[in-house]
Amino acid sequence: MMLLPNRRHLLQATALGATHWALGPLHANSLRTGGLALGTFRFDATPPVGHPCCGGWISPVKTVEDPLDGLGLVLLGDGKPVVVCAVDWTGILNSNHLAWRTALAQAAGTTPERVLLHCVHQHDAPFACLDTQKLLTAQKGIPGTLWPDFNQATLEKAQKAIAQAVKNAEPVTRIAKGSAEVEQVASNRRVDRDPAGKIKTMRGSACKDDRLRSLPVGLIDPKLKTIAFYSGEKRLACLHTYATHPMSHYGKGNVSSDFAGLARKRVQAADRDRDCLHVYLTGCAGNVAAGKYNDGSAEARTELTYRMANGMTQSLKKLEGGKPGEVEFRTVELSPKASTGLVADRLRQQIADTKIGLVGRSRPGFELAWLERVASGQPLVLGALHLGDLTLLSLPGECFVEYQLRAQKIAPKRFVATAAYGDGGPWYIPTREEYANGGYEVSVAFCDPGVDDLISQGLHKLLG
Repeated sequence: MMLLPNRRHLLQATALGATHWALGPLHANSLRTGGLALGTFRFDATPPVGHPCCGGWISPVKTVEDPLDGLGLVLLGDGKPVVVCAVDWTGILNSNHLAWRTALAQAAGTTPERVLLHCVHQHDAPFACLDTQKLLTAQKGIPGTLWPDFNQATLEKAQKAIAQAVKNAEPVTRIAKGSAEVEQVASNRRVDRDPAGKIKTMRGSACKDDRLRSLPVGLIDPKLKTIAFYSGEKRLACLHTYATHPMSHYGKGNVSSDFAGLARKRVQAADRDRDCLHVYLTGCAGNVAAGKYNDGSAEARTELTYRMANGMTQSLKKLEGGKPGEVEFRTVELSPKASTGLVADRLRQQIADTKIGLVGRSRPGFELAWLERVASGQPLVLGALHLGDLTLLSLPGECFVEYQLRAQKIAPKRFVATAAYGDGGPWYIPTREEYANGGYEVSVAFCDPGVDDLISQGLHKLLG
């Protein structure tokens, strides 16, 4: 199922004019002031053998080492419900992200903007853009990057799971917060620079270069944060957030939730509250990965899994908090400009070039899908779920970690847990000053530098 932008989006596009560079108004309303109910859900998101992984850049599915999950919760109160969902996929993008939010909203009895849909961003997993798939399969000799029937079947599983979660919801009597530093996992990818600050080499998710691994950790957010929901003494659900690319080794067609997912599963299995659902959300990790501590070996994945699980466990031990307090949900819509480097006619030529393989044709497909999305007026949505003095912040794409740290500075008295990798349409979202320094992340950033200003303004509206 593919949804076109709705009439409200089309009207907004007309009002904004041709530039599509604007920040929409703040939308805010309370869910309930005196109490909450919460239901949890889980659905299988494992792709079948042969399905493309990570947009076609790596081997398609050959085996399944451990299954991929879709996990989340539904919060119910006097207002419309709020859905939080994390999927073990590389990304869900553009019209498909809107289609998912619309379908999940229908299952929960709410509206699409009140669905916080995120991907954990493992790479041995689907990169789900129906718009890109349509552009690619219109050409000869190219299989595309997503099987639409599998995407739809997974979405229907999610709908059924959410509908059941609403029926099984239990009252929330307490919301707690906890945090702990994760040791030797996250490191900044953009630490190898020339004297002018330009990027020389990226230190990726896995790194065998001793020189790069010896460089400093660089800018990260070392804290893993947890928000836990209780009904009496019973813990119902825990949301964990941490900022790093969640890959250790990948690319051989062996589907896995990788060290972040494996750590979550380990903590889930060890929890004495057997019915408590643990959900992991990746923070602003566009320029953060495990490369300093990861040589890409199987042994490194095991060690990274242990360190992540230990961070979650330590955060759980530090949980503290009381009654839910006032609950408020806020959203802001962004309509950024596309990068000037994206030229539609050139991208169409690349997609149509039969001499180029899938890798060379799929990225232009994602780029052209973003250009067409910007022209359609479908905005990006930033969200903030305020739970007393706690906030779950929802951001799109592969935001740099600076945005996460910026959000914490804007609201220093709040406990802000940030989830990025929402709508994956724009790919990487660097900060304005980092565009000039180049590097891989800038080369695959689909917005122009003005997106920094829009996100910053949005953060102030959401957190102010």
